[in-house]
Amino acid sequence: MSTHVPGTVRATRHLPVTSVHYELVPARRLSLETVADRTGLHPELIRRFVTLGLIDAERDASGRLVFAPDAPAALARVERLHTGLCLNYASIGLVLDLLDRINRLEAALRRSGREE
Repeated sequence: MSTHVPGTVRATRHLPVTSVHYELVPARRLSLETVADRTGLHPELIRRFVTLGLIDAERDASGRLVFAPDAPAALARVERLHTGLCLNYASIGLVLDLLDRINRLEAALRRSGREE
């Protein structure tokens, strides 16, 4: 038998929703040489960007750097900041972090606007 009285508000607790993503096809990875060819950047400069944390990379089974398919676009963004704003590579990391944070905040703001 329920003890809920009509017209009263009952507090409910919702558990956080977790999302699970299963990759049916392994994500395609680009080699360092492919990324260098597509961007026109020297492979050593790309390695330096990985070391500085400006671009994400993983290592394959043989220890070589491999990149996500969007790596050339991310590297182009780094180079635009470097040449267009005359930023050094150390400060570009901070700018990229701030731009990512702005994107997340704007997305959250858009979501909250739709929920009202």
